[in-house]
Amino acid sequence: MRSSIIKEGYQKAPHRSLLRATGLKDEDFGKPFIGVANSYIDIIPGHFFLQEYGRIIKEEIRAAGGIPFEFNTIGVDDGIAMGHDGMLYSLPSRELIADCIETVMNAHKLDAMICIPNCDKIVPGMLLGALRVNVPTVFVSGGPMKAGHLKDGTKVDLASAFEAVGKRARNQISDEELREIECAACPGGGSCSGMFTANSMNTLCEAMGVALPGNGTIPALTKEREELIRKAARRIVEIALDERYAFRNILNKEAIHNAFVVDMAMGGSTNTVLHMMAIAKEREADFDLRKINEIAKEVSHIAKISPALYTVHMEDINRAGGVNAVMNEINRRGGVLKTEALTVSGESMGERIAGAKILDTQIIHTLENPYSAVGGLKILYGNLAEQGAVLKTAAMDAKMRKFTGKAVCFDSQEEAIAGIVGGKVKEGDVVVIRYEGPKGGPGMQEMLSPTSLIMGMNLGDKVALITDGRFSGATRGACIGHVSPEAAEGGMIGLLQEGDLIRIDVEEGVLEVLLEEAEIQKRRASFSPKTKTVASKWLKRYQLLVSNAASGAILKTEL
Repeated sequence: MRSSIIKEGYQKAPHRSLLRATGLKDEDFGKPFIGVANSYIDIIPGHFFLQEYGRIIKEEIRAAGGIPFEFNTIGVDDGIAMGHDGMLYSLPSRELIADCIETVMNAHKLDAMICIPNCDKIVPGMLLGALRVNVPTVFVSGGPMKAGHLKDGTKVDLASAFEAVGKRARNQISDEELREIECAACPGGGSCSGMFTANSMNTLCEAMGVALPGNGTIPALTKEREELIRKAARRIVEIALDERYAFRNILNKEAIHNAFVVDMAMGGSTNTVLHMMAIAKEREADFDLRKINEIAKEVSHIAKISPALYTVHMEDINRAGGVNAVMNEINRRGGVLKTEALTVSGESMGERIAGAKILDTQIIHTLENPYSAVGGLKILYGNLAEQGAVLKTAAMDAKMRKFTGKAVCFDSQEEAIAGIVGGKVKEGDVVVIRYEGPKGGPGMQEMLSPTSLIMGMNLGDKVALITDGRFSGATRGACIGHVSPEAAEGGMIGLLQEGDLIRIDVEEGVLEVLLEEAEIQKRRASFSPKTKTVASKWLKRYQLLVSNAASGAILKTEL
């Protein structure tokens, strides 16, 4: 056992003494020591109940013959942090979470791990940490929230609440109507009910084989979710000492490929690209960003979920057959998935999904009736994004797939919100929000507020938005993020001026400013990127070490 280093031999008497203080008995030292990495925190709706799930998992691990040691990571609720400087801490929290996992697991030489994430940065942070530790690991999330309902039966979710603010700003709804949406949008515990970042990442954990079937779709706080939690706990004891299930054997290049296949089929959040590129680099899997467009050409978009389609939420996908049904349907094309990939449940991915059926073709479409013949994400390139930019095509109006408009430039999210509310943005414009990338922010804020304002003001099919920052998974519209190089490192987005014509062509995969090269060079010669002054010592360190979005916003190990 890996844990033998802290519990075997006469020299480890002091170590055993400390362990006995936690309640261990003689008979416990021969059992596998299993880390239970919990992300319980009261302020996040997807996490406030995870303390109880941790208790259940520890109970099952003990019953199955293991010794559980629970520890916690931090967490940031992106929705609550949205629209103010609290969001600067969201993406950086991913790195702290990964460091926490590595620190606790390696300092105490635990044999295996079960991770209990649910939201946003917590899932990828734990995945990054698990790759570093490389012991058998099972992921089991807290589960998605159910959709809310207004008095008339209309389904609502967090995206509805953000967009309602834009409608209220234009006096299209009353304070009473806004309050009804506010009170109904998030009806209970769980990760927000649409295909936002949290549920996208929990779904991709299934696709990568690091979680059991149902991880991304079985609703939180249900008997079915509790049974999945118990099953995952029993499984980690079964594989705790089996080197075949070392985490890097499961999460490899094939698993990353499968994750992007499912991402395309289900129209996941643009943030998945950011996180999966970071995961690929941590795994040293050599996954080029351009590969995503190649996968998109081979994968039909067959499941449209809020915010792309407000009437469908994760509970509906679960009822319609879940992720296995999506994967099995997509694989009918043949060769799209890496079916030989190993999963934590012991079978290959092909064996896992064999026989999975779509139970409601109105929710999960067939290959004969896709929402789109190509995947729901697109990487754009051009003089405005030499290293790439990301667009969620699954959540944009078809008429915006070819669009040319005049740049309206803002140097922060706050400037953009004030400008949009103040009427500075008109039909036919391209909103440019810069200096919000990983280095420029610093921290690469999610910008659901400005995108929701645009949608709420009925400009979603008339205005595009580009940024070196990123979006919430709840964002919809012609919103292009992760523009790399970012403004803070001298990217073209920093050189844009008011009125510049910007061309977007989704079919050609192009994002460019229509300027002569001589004019670009003239601007570049006199350009000096802005540097935001931050008081936080942590964010200063992050600003010094972080790479751009095309590299997954990973931290450099040296200056």
